[in-house]
Amino acid sequence: MRTDDATLLRELHDQHGHALWAYVVGLTNGDRAHAQDVVQETMLRAWRNPQVLAQTSGSARGWLFTVAKRIVIDEWRTARSRRERVTDEVPERPVADATDRAVDHHIVVAAMLSLSAEHRAVLHECYFRGSSVAEAAVALGIPAGTVKSRTHYALRALRLALDEMGGAR
Repeated sequence: MRTDDATLLRELHDQHGHALWAYVVGLTNGDRAHAQDVVQETMLRAWRNPQVLAQTSGSARGWLFTVAKRIVIDEWRTARSRRERVTDEVPERPVADATDRAVDHHIVVAAMLSLSAEHRAVLHECYFRGSSVAEAAVALGIPAGTVKSRTHYALRALRLALDEMGGAR
């Protein structure tokens, strides 16, 4: 950059920089940092076009405003305008995934199969069918006290099997 170009660019910025920045702040919805970047890019384009630097009439301001507006529009149209924004809110709500449920189901089935037939039967009757202790005793043909103790030991065995398989409780 020649000294005379630097001087002309400095004068152009001194004359039109503040008005250009205020205009671009409006175009960028109040994003002052982005507006400063657009003004800088506009001045860089003015430096690359020496005929703008040499203009002494008021048309230089019009040229700068037009270039700045086109830069903002171009950025808006490109993927650069879709840059990440910092926010306190999560933009999307998580969607329930059936995968976790299916995996948990397979783990529980495998853990149930590792239990004895008596323990599986008492858990099936009490938890899956929703029978009371008395109803489970009648259905299984065993005393109510046996249903209670088998349920206790079956749940302990199931918990141990799930822990060994890495399943969550």
